[in-house]
Amino acid sequence: MTVATTYERIYADEDGESHFATVEVSFREVDYAPPADPMNVSELVGATRTGFVMAAPGPLGDWHPTPVRQYMIPVSGDFEVTVSDGSKRRFGPGQPLLMEDQAGKGHYTEVVSDEPGVVAVIQLPD
Repeated sequence: MTVATTYERIYADEDGESHFATVEVSFREVDYAPPADPMNVSELVGATRTGFVMAAPGPLGDWHPTPVRQYMIPVSGDFEVTVSDGSKRRFGPGQPLLMEDQAGKGHYTEVVSDEPGVVAVIQLPD
């Protein structure tokens, strides 16, 4: 059985402008954790560090690029992210975002919930 899901990605073009792109993730059924039943698993990629980041409600400062390639997966709170082409997306718990805009203007992030925003961070090799 093959299934798929999507996540959003932020990247910078050759002029340093940031944009969103939707990435499709494919799964295939494998014996991932025997003796558990087979599970649908995507391609696994290496990570360099993991952790959590918490931010108070409101803007997270000014426009900025991501310091490293990383997935940010909200655990609590809601985030609104704006890229330099003017597009905005809202992310809540469980909605991953791959951040690859390491150059250029970057993006603008705001915690738009009344509670602090917490994200799981998975840093990736370059």
